Amino acid sequence: MEKVENIKSELCLLGERAGQAAAKMALLDTNEKNEILLKMAMSLRESTGDILAANLLDVKAAKEKNAASAFIDRLTLTKDRVEDMAEGLESLVTLKDPVGEILDTWKGNQDIEISKVRVPIGVIGIIYEARPNVTADAAGICFKTGNAVILRGSGEAKASNKAVVEALTRAVNANKGPDFAIQLVEDTSREAAVQLMRLNQYIDLLIPRGGAELIKTVVRESTIPVIETGTGNCHIYVDASADPKIALDILINAKTQRPGVCNAAETLLVHKDIAKEFLPIACKALNEHNVEIRACPEAMKYLDTVKPDTAKTGAVKTATEEDFYTEFLDLIISTKIVDSIDEAIEHINRYGSKHSEAIITKNRASAKRFTNEIDAAVVYVNASTRFTDGGMFGFGAEIGISTQKMHARGPMGLPEMTTYKYIVQGEGQTR
Repeated sequence: MEKVENIKSELCLLGERAGQAAAKMALLDTNEKNEILLKMAMSLRESTGDILAANLLDVKAAKEKNAASAFIDRLTLTKDRVEDMAEGLESLVTLKDPVGEILDTWKGNQDIEISKVRVPIGVIGIIYEARPNVTADAAGICFKTGNAVILRGSGEAKASNKAVVEALTRAVNANKGPDFAIQLVEDTSREAAVQLMRLNQYIDLLIPRGGAELIKTVVRESTIPVIETGTGNCHIYVDASADPKIALDILINAKTQRPGVCNAAETLLVHKDIAKEFLPIACKALNEHNVEIRACPEAMKYLDTVKPDTAKTGAVKTATEEDFYTEFLDLIISTKIVDSIDEAIEHINRYGSKHSEAIITKNRASAKRFTNEIDAAVVYVNASTRFTDGGMFGFGAEIGISTQKMHARGPMGLPEMTTYKYIVQGEGQTR
Protein backbone atom coordinates (compact mmCIF):
# COMPACT_ATOMS: atom_id res chain seq x y z
CA MET A 1 0.00 0.00 0.00
CA GLU A 2 2.83 2.39 0.87
CA LYS A 3 4.46 1.72 -2.51
CA VAL A 4 1.23 2.55 -4.34
CA GLU A 5 0.85 5.78 -2.37
CA ASN A 6 4.43 6.74 -3.24
CA ILE A 7 3.72 6.11 -6.92
CA LYS A 8 0.55 8.21 -6.74
CA SER A 9 2.45 11.02 -5.03
CA GLU A 10 5.20 11.03 -7.67
CA LEU A 11 2.70 11.00 -10.53
CA CYS A 12 0.61 13.78 -8.99
CA LEU A 13 3.75 15.88 -8.79
CA LEU A 14 4.38 15.25 -12.49
CA GLY A 15 0.78 16.20 -13.21
CA GLU A 16 0.93 19.43 -11.21
CA ARG A 17 4.15 20.44 -12.93
CA ALA A 18 2.71 19.60 -16.33
CA GLY A 19 -0.33 21.76 -15.66
CA GLN A 20 1.89 24.70 -14.75
CA ALA A 21 3.98 24.14 -17.87
CA ALA A 22 0.87 23.89 -20.08
CA ALA A 23 -0.32 27.31 -18.92
CA LYS A 24 3.03 28.80 -19.98
CA MET A 25 3.20 26.76 -23.20
CA ALA A 26 -0.11 28.26 -24.35
CA LEU A 27 1.46 31.73 -24.22
CA LEU A 28 4.44 30.95 -26.46
CA ASP A 29 4.21 32.36 -29.97
CA THR A 30 5.09 30.37 -33.08
CA ASN A 31 8.60 31.83 -33.44
CA GLU A 32 9.47 30.97 -29.85
CA LYS A 33 8.26 27.38 -30.26
CA ASN A 34 10.04 26.94 -33.57
CA GLU A 35 13.33 28.24 -32.20
CA ILE A 36 13.22 25.78 -29.32
CA LEU A 37 12.27 22.91 -31.65
CA LEU A 38 15.38 23.62 -33.71
CA LYS A 39 17.47 23.58 -30.54
CA MET A 40 15.85 20.29 -29.54
CA ALA A 41 16.89 18.79 -32.89
CA MET A 42 20.44 20.08 -32.41
CA SER A 43 20.56 18.63 -28.91
CA LEU A 44 19.53 15.20 -30.22
CA ARG A 45 22.39 15.27 -32.73
CA GLU A 46 24.87 16.39 -30.09
CA SER A 47 23.66 13.63 -27.77
CA THR A 48 23.74 10.84 -30.39
CA GLY A 49 26.58 9.01 -28.63
CA ASP A 50 24.82 9.01 -25.26
CA ILE A 51 21.50 7.98 -26.83
CA LEU A 52 23.03 5.07 -28.76
CA ALA A 53 24.97 3.90 -25.69
CA ALA A 54 21.76 3.85 -23.67
CA ASN A 55 19.91 2.11 -26.50
CA LEU A 56 22.61 -0.56 -26.68
CA LEU A 57 21.82 -1.49 -23.06
CA ASP A 58 18.12 -1.83 -23.88
CA VAL A 59 18.76 -3.89 -27.03
CA LYS A 60 21.22 -6.17 -25.23
CA ALA A 61 18.69 -6.85 -22.47
CA ALA A 62 15.95 -7.57 -25.02
CA LYS A 63 18.16 -10.03 -26.90
CA GLU A 64 19.03 -11.80 -23.65
CA LYS A 65 15.29 -12.30 -23.17
CA ASN A 66 15.03 -13.76 -26.71
CA ALA A 67 12.74 -10.98 -27.93
CA ALA A 68 11.37 -11.35 -31.47
CA SER A 69 13.37 -9.84 -34.32
CA ALA A 70 10.54 -7.42 -35.18
CA PHE A 71 10.54 -6.20 -31.56
CA ILE A 72 14.31 -5.71 -31.66
CA ASP A 73 13.91 -3.70 -34.87
CA ARG A 74 11.36 -1.38 -33.27
CA LEU A 75 13.57 -0.94 -30.22
CA THR A 76 16.87 -0.36 -32.00
CA LEU A 77 18.24 3.12 -32.63
CA THR A 78 21.03 3.85 -35.09
CA LYS A 79 22.81 7.05 -36.02
CA ASP A 80 20.47 7.36 -39.00
CA ARG A 81 17.38 6.85 -36.84
CA VAL A 82 18.50 9.51 -34.39
CA GLU A 83 19.04 11.80 -37.37
CA ASP A 84 15.51 10.97 -38.55
CA MET A 85 14.22 11.98 -35.11
CA ALA A 86 16.07 15.30 -35.35
CA GLU A 87 14.80 15.91 -38.87
CA GLY A 88 11.28 15.12 -37.68
CA LEU A 89 11.53 17.95 -35.15
CA GLU A 90 12.89 20.29 -37.80
CA SER A 91 10.06 19.39 -40.16
CA LEU A 92 7.59 20.64 -37.56
CA VAL A 93 9.14 24.10 -37.82
CA THR A 94 8.17 24.28 -41.49
CA LEU A 95 4.54 23.41 -40.76
CA LYS A 96 1.81 25.91 -40.02
CA ASP A 97 1.12 26.40 -36.32
CA PRO A 98 -2.56 25.55 -35.81
CA VAL A 99 -2.80 27.34 -32.44
CA GLY A 100 -4.74 30.57 -32.77
CA GLU A 101 -6.26 29.65 -36.13
CA ILE A 102 -9.75 31.09 -36.51
CA LEU A 103 -11.89 28.23 -37.76
CA ASP A 104 -15.06 30.24 -38.25
CA THR A 105 -16.71 33.54 -37.38
CA TRP A 106 -20.33 34.63 -37.44
CA LYS A 107 -22.87 36.86 -35.77
CA GLY A 108 -25.20 35.33 -33.24
CA ASN A 109 -28.24 36.56 -31.36
CA GLN A 110 -28.34 40.37 -30.97
CA ASP A 111 -25.31 40.67 -33.24
CA ILE A 112 -22.80 39.20 -30.78
CA GLU A 113 -19.64 38.31 -32.73
CA ILE A 114 -18.63 34.67 -32.30
CA SER A 115 -15.26 33.17 -33.28
CA LYS A 116 -14.22 29.52 -33.12
CA VAL A 117 -10.47 29.41 -32.39
CA ARG A 118 -7.94 26.55 -32.13
CA VAL A 119 -6.21 26.24 -28.75
CA PRO A 120 -3.89 23.66 -27.14
CA ILE A 121 -5.51 20.68 -25.41
CA GLY A 122 -3.38 21.25 -22.29
CA VAL A 123 -1.61 18.21 -20.80
CA ILE A 124 -1.26 15.12 -22.95
CA GLY A 125 -0.17 11.72 -21.65
CA ILE A 126 1.45 9.18 -23.98
CA ILE A 127 1.79 5.50 -23.01
CA TYR A 128 3.83 3.57 -25.56
CA GLU A 129 5.85 0.45 -26.10
CA ALA A 130 9.42 -0.13 -27.22
CA ARG A 131 9.85 2.56 -29.90
CA PRO A 132 12.22 5.26 -28.61
CA ASN A 133 11.62 7.42 -31.70
CA VAL A 134 8.08 7.99 -30.39
CA THR A 135 9.64 9.91 -27.50
CA ALA A 136 10.97 12.64 -29.78
CA ASP A 137 8.00 12.63 -32.17
CA ALA A 138 5.42 12.97 -29.40
CA ALA A 139 7.40 15.60 -27.50
CA GLY A 140 7.89 17.66 -30.66
CA ILE A 141 4.26 17.61 -31.77
CA CYS A 142 3.04 18.46 -28.27
CA PHE A 143 5.54 21.31 -28.02
CA LYS A 144 4.61 22.79 -31.40
CA THR A 145 0.93 22.76 -30.44
CA GLY A 146 1.50 24.36 -27.04
CA ASN A 147 0.81 21.25 -24.95
CA ALA A 148 2.77 19.87 -22.02
CA VAL A 149 3.43 16.13 -22.30
CA ILE A 150 3.95 13.28 -19.85
CA LEU A 151 5.65 10.30 -21.52
CA ARG A 152 5.51 6.77 -20.21
CA GLY A 153 7.50 4.30 -22.30
CA SER A 154 8.00 0.59 -21.69
CA GLY A 155 10.64 -0.90 -19.44
CA GLU A 156 12.39 -2.42 -22.46
CA ALA A 157 13.26 1.09 -23.72
CA LYS A 158 13.80 2.74 -20.35
CA ALA A 159 17.43 3.78 -20.85
CA SER A 160 16.82 4.96 -24.42
CA ASN A 161 13.79 7.06 -23.51
CA LYS A 162 15.58 8.66 -20.59
CA ALA A 163 18.53 9.66 -22.79
CA VAL A 164 16.24 11.15 -25.43
CA VAL A 165 14.17 13.13 -22.90
CA GLU A 166 17.33 14.43 -21.23
CA ALA A 167 18.55 15.74 -24.59
CA LEU A 168 15.21 17.39 -25.35
CA THR A 169 14.76 18.99 -21.93
CA ARG A 170 18.31 20.38 -21.98
CA ALA A 171 17.39 22.28 -25.12
CA VAL A 172 14.06 23.50 -23.70
CA ASN A 173 15.61 24.69 -20.43
CA ALA A 174 18.62 26.31 -22.09
CA ASN A 175 16.36 28.35 -24.35
CA LYS A 176 13.94 29.64 -21.71
CA GLY A 177 11.18 27.19 -22.49
CA PRO A 178 8.73 26.26 -19.70
CA ASP A 179 10.12 23.94 -17.06
CA PHE A 180 8.52 20.47 -17.10
CA ALA A 181 6.99 20.91 -20.57
CA ILE A 182 8.37 17.43 -21.35
CA GLN A 183 8.42 14.84 -18.56
CA LEU A 184 9.16 11.12 -18.47
CA VAL A 185 7.62 8.62 -16.04
CA GLU A 186 10.73 6.64 -15.12
CA ASP A 187 8.80 4.03 -13.13
CA THR A 188 7.86 1.47 -15.80
CA SER A 189 5.90 -0.83 -13.48
CA ARG A 190 2.35 -1.81 -14.31
CA GLU A 191 1.09 -0.09 -11.16
CA ALA A 192 2.65 3.20 -12.28
CA ALA A 193 0.95 2.86 -15.66
CA VAL A 194 -2.44 2.18 -14.06
CA GLN A 195 -2.10 5.15 -11.71
CA LEU A 196 -1.10 7.39 -14.63
CA MET A 197 -4.30 6.36 -16.41
CA ARG A 198 -6.29 7.73 -13.47
CA LEU A 199 -4.78 11.23 -13.33
CA ASN A 200 -7.81 12.81 -14.92
CA GLN A 201 -7.48 15.83 -12.61
CA TYR A 202 -4.17 16.64 -14.33
CA ILE A 203 -4.11 15.02 -17.78
CA ASP A 204 -6.58 16.16 -20.45
CA LEU A 205 -5.96 13.43 -23.05
CA LEU A 206 -4.27 10.02 -23.00
CA ILE A 207 -2.86 8.36 -26.12
CA PRO A 208 -1.64 4.75 -26.09
CA ARG A 209 0.74 3.61 -28.83
CA GLY A 210 1.49 -0.07 -29.08
CA GLY A 211 -0.07 -3.50 -29.43
CA ALA A 212 -3.66 -4.55 -28.97
CA GLU A 213 -3.24 -5.57 -25.33
CA LEU A 214 -1.77 -2.22 -24.33
CA ILE A 215 -4.55 -0.32 -26.05
CA LYS A 216 -7.28 -2.53 -24.54
CA THR A 217 -5.77 -2.04 -21.09
CA VAL A 218 -5.65 1.74 -21.42
CA VAL A 219 -9.23 1.93 -22.71
CA ARG A 220 -10.41 -0.30 -19.84
CA GLU A 221 -8.45 1.31 -17.01
CA SER A 222 -8.29 4.99 -17.94
CA THR A 223 -10.47 7.67 -16.36
CA ILE A 224 -8.92 10.13 -18.85
CA PRO A 225 -10.35 10.54 -22.38
CA VAL A 226 -8.43 8.20 -24.70
CA ILE A 227 -7.59 8.21 -28.40
CA GLU A 228 -7.06 4.62 -29.54
CA THR A 229 -4.11 4.21 -31.89
CA GLY A 230 -1.91 1.76 -33.60
CA THR A 231 -3.42 -1.73 -33.81
CA GLY A 232 -3.17 -2.52 -37.50
CA ASN A 233 -4.76 -5.69 -38.85
CA CYS A 234 -4.38 -4.37 -42.41
CA HIS A 235 -5.56 -6.14 -45.59
CA ILE A 236 -4.51 -6.26 -49.23
CA TYR A 237 -7.42 -7.29 -51.44
CA VAL A 238 -6.46 -8.37 -54.97
CA ASP A 239 -9.56 -7.87 -57.10
CA ALA A 240 -10.42 -9.94 -60.18
CA SER A 241 -9.22 -7.16 -62.51
CA ALA A 242 -5.96 -6.44 -60.68
CA ASP A 243 -2.66 -6.08 -62.51
CA PRO A 244 -0.67 -9.04 -61.06
CA LYS A 245 2.65 -7.17 -61.13
CA ILE A 246 1.24 -4.13 -59.32
CA ALA A 247 -0.50 -6.41 -56.83
CA LEU A 248 2.71 -8.35 -56.16
CA ASP A 249 4.84 -5.22 -55.70
CA ILE A 250 2.33 -3.73 -53.26
CA LEU A 251 1.92 -6.99 -51.34
CA ILE A 252 5.67 -7.49 -50.86
CA ASN A 253 6.17 -3.87 -49.83
CA ALA A 254 3.22 -3.85 -47.44
CA LYS A 255 4.22 -7.15 -45.78
CA THR A 256 8.03 -7.16 -45.77
CA GLN A 257 9.40 -3.61 -45.87
CA ARG A 258 8.92 -3.30 -42.08
CA PRO A 259 6.77 -6.18 -40.81
CA GLY A 260 6.82 -4.99 -37.20
CA VAL A 261 4.86 -1.76 -37.72
CA CYS A 262 1.12 -1.10 -37.52
CA ASN A 263 0.65 -0.27 -41.21
CA ALA A 264 2.17 -3.52 -42.46
CA ALA A 265 -0.23 -5.91 -44.22
CA GLU A 266 -1.39 -8.89 -42.15
CA THR A 267 -3.95 -10.50 -44.47
CA LEU A 268 -4.05 -11.15 -48.22
CA LEU A 269 -7.47 -11.58 -49.83
CA VAL A 270 -7.59 -12.79 -53.43
CA HIS A 271 -10.60 -12.91 -55.75
CA LYS A 272 -11.28 -16.46 -56.96
CA ASP A 273 -11.03 -15.42 -60.64
CA ILE A 274 -7.38 -14.36 -60.28
CA ALA A 275 -6.31 -16.82 -57.57
CA LYS A 276 -4.92 -19.48 -59.92
CA GLU A 277 -2.70 -16.89 -61.63
CA PHE A 278 -1.73 -14.77 -58.66
CA LEU A 279 -1.38 -17.03 -55.61
CA PRO A 280 1.54 -19.17 -56.84
CA ILE A 281 3.66 -16.13 -57.74
CA ALA A 282 2.67 -14.43 -54.49
CA CYS A 283 3.64 -17.55 -52.55
CA LYS A 284 7.01 -17.75 -54.26
CA ALA A 285 7.77 -14.08 -53.65
CA LEU A 286 6.68 -14.25 -50.01
CA ASN A 287 8.81 -17.39 -49.55
CA GLU A 288 11.84 -15.50 -50.85
CA HIS A 289 11.27 -12.99 -48.06
CA ASN A 290 10.85 -15.77 -45.45
CA VAL A 291 7.18 -14.97 -44.91
CA GLU A 292 5.08 -17.73 -43.38
CA ILE A 293 1.71 -18.08 -45.13
CA ARG A 294 -1.37 -19.20 -43.21
CA ALA A 295 -3.92 -20.03 -45.87
CA CYS A 296 -7.56 -21.04 -46.05
CA PRO A 297 -8.25 -24.56 -47.46
CA GLU A 298 -9.25 -23.18 -50.87
CA ALA A 299 -6.03 -21.17 -51.17
CA MET A 300 -4.01 -24.27 -50.23
CA LYS A 301 -4.87 -25.78 -53.62
CA TYR A 302 -2.73 -23.15 -55.33
CA LEU A 303 0.13 -23.16 -52.84
CA ASP A 304 1.73 -26.53 -53.55
CA THR A 305 5.22 -25.11 -53.93
CA VAL A 306 5.71 -25.65 -50.18
CA LYS A 307 4.36 -28.53 -48.15
CA PRO A 308 1.71 -27.33 -45.67
CA ASP A 309 2.12 -27.42 -41.91
CA THR A 310 5.93 -27.57 -41.93
CA ALA A 311 7.85 -25.73 -39.25
CA LYS A 312 10.41 -23.98 -41.41
CA THR A 313 10.46 -20.23 -42.01
CA GLY A 314 8.47 -19.31 -45.08
CA ALA A 315 6.20 -22.33 -44.75
CA VAL A 316 2.54 -22.58 -45.66
CA LYS A 317 0.18 -23.51 -42.86
CA THR A 318 -3.56 -23.82 -42.51
CA ALA A 319 -5.15 -20.60 -41.29
CA THR A 320 -7.31 -20.57 -38.18
CA GLU A 321 -10.14 -18.20 -37.34
CA GLU A 322 -7.85 -16.49 -34.83
CA ASP A 323 -5.23 -15.85 -37.55
CA PHE A 324 -7.63 -13.58 -39.42
CA TYR A 325 -8.05 -11.43 -36.29
CA THR A 326 -4.30 -11.28 -35.56
CA GLU A 327 -1.90 -8.39 -35.97
CA PHE A 328 1.23 -10.53 -36.43
CA LEU A 329 3.86 -7.74 -36.49
CA ASP A 330 6.13 -10.40 -37.98
CA LEU A 331 6.90 -12.20 -41.24
CA ILE A 332 3.55 -14.01 -41.20
CA ILE A 333 0.49 -13.37 -43.36
CA SER A 334 -2.96 -14.95 -43.43
CA THR A 335 -4.46 -15.63 -46.86
CA LYS A 336 -7.98 -16.27 -48.09
CA ILE A 337 -9.74 -16.64 -51.44
CA VAL A 338 -13.00 -14.71 -51.69
CA ASP A 339 -15.83 -15.23 -54.18
CA SER A 340 -16.59 -11.55 -54.69
CA ILE A 341 -15.79 -8.00 -53.66
CA ASP A 342 -18.82 -8.26 -51.36
CA GLU A 343 -17.13 -11.07 -49.45
CA ALA A 344 -13.85 -9.13 -49.34
CA ILE A 345 -15.56 -6.07 -47.88
CA GLU A 346 -17.50 -8.19 -45.38
CA HIS A 347 -14.32 -9.99 -44.31
CA ILE A 348 -12.33 -6.78 -43.81
CA ASN A 349 -15.08 -5.03 -41.87
CA ARG A 350 -15.42 -8.10 -39.65
CA TYR A 351 -11.77 -8.89 -38.95
CA GLY A 352 -10.01 -5.57 -39.54
CA SER A 353 -8.97 -3.03 -36.91
CA LYS A 354 -10.19 0.05 -38.85
CA HIS A 355 -6.62 1.09 -39.61
CA SER A 356 -5.55 0.81 -43.28
CA GLU A 357 -7.04 -1.31 -46.07
CA ALA A 358 -6.09 -1.60 -49.74
CA ILE A 359 -7.71 -2.81 -52.96
CA ILE A 360 -5.69 -3.61 -56.07
CA THR A 361 -7.94 -3.26 -59.10
CA LYS A 362 -8.40 -1.78 -62.58
CA ASN A 363 -12.15 -1.60 -62.09
CA ARG A 364 -13.34 1.89 -61.10
CA ALA A 365 -16.66 0.61 -59.81
CA SER A 366 -14.89 -1.87 -57.52
CA ALA A 367 -12.56 0.86 -56.29
CA LYS A 368 -15.49 3.15 -55.53
CA ARG A 369 -17.39 0.43 -53.67
CA PHE A 370 -14.31 -0.43 -51.64
CA THR A 371 -13.59 3.16 -50.62
CA ASN A 372 -17.26 3.79 -49.81
CA GLU A 373 -17.95 0.63 -47.85
CA ILE A 374 -14.74 -0.16 -45.98
CA ASP A 375 -14.80 1.13 -42.40
CA ALA A 376 -11.20 2.22 -41.82
CA ALA A 377 -9.21 5.35 -41.10
CA VAL A 378 -7.33 5.08 -44.41
CA VAL A 379 -8.48 3.26 -47.56
CA TYR A 380 -6.12 2.72 -50.51
CA VAL A 381 -6.65 2.05 -54.19
CA ASN A 382 -3.57 0.55 -55.87
CA ALA A 383 -1.09 1.67 -53.20
CA SER A 384 0.68 0.12 -50.21
CA THR A 385 -0.72 0.43 -46.70
CA ARG A 386 2.79 1.46 -45.61
CA PHE A 387 1.92 5.04 -46.59
CA THR A 388 -0.25 5.45 -43.49
CA ASP A 389 2.24 7.64 -41.74
CA GLY A 390 2.33 11.28 -40.69
CA GLY A 391 5.53 11.89 -42.62
CA MET A 392 4.18 10.30 -45.79
CA PHE A 393 0.99 12.37 -45.50
CA GLY A 394 2.96 15.59 -45.17
CA PHE A 395 2.13 16.11 -41.49
CA GLY A 396 5.75 16.01 -40.30
CA ALA A 397 6.29 13.71 -37.32
CA GLU A 398 3.12 12.02 -36.10
CA ILE A 399 1.89 11.30 -32.61
CA GLY A 400 0.08 8.13 -33.65
CA ILE A 401 -2.53 6.70 -36.00
CA SER A 402 -6.04 6.86 -34.62
CA THR A 403 -8.35 3.95 -35.40
CA GLN A 404 -11.37 5.53 -33.75
CA LYS A 405 -13.82 8.12 -35.07
CA MET A 406 -14.15 10.80 -32.41
CA HIS A 407 -11.95 13.92 -32.52
CA ALA A 408 -9.17 12.41 -34.66
CA ARG A 409 -8.85 9.64 -37.23
CA GLY A 410 -5.84 8.30 -39.14
CA PRO A 411 -2.34 9.82 -38.80
CA MET A 412 -2.47 12.50 -36.11
CA GLY A 413 -0.40 15.60 -36.75
CA LEU A 414 -0.57 19.11 -35.37
CA PRO A 415 -4.28 19.99 -35.78
CA GLU A 416 -5.34 16.80 -34.00
CA MET A 417 -3.42 17.90 -30.89
CA THR A 418 -5.57 20.99 -30.53
CA THR A 419 -9.12 21.66 -29.47
CA TYR A 420 -11.08 24.89 -29.83
CA LYS A 421 -12.90 27.46 -27.82
CA TYR A 422 -15.46 30.11 -28.69
CA ILE A 423 -14.61 33.76 -28.23
CA VAL A 424 -17.62 36.07 -28.08
CA GLN A 425 -17.38 39.87 -28.52
CA GLY A 426 -20.23 42.13 -27.52
CA GLU A 427 -21.11 45.76 -26.93
CA GLY A 428 -23.16 45.40 -23.81
CA GLN A 429 -25.78 42.94 -25.07
CA THR A 430 -27.82 41.08 -22.47
CA ARG A 431 -30.23 38.19 -22.78
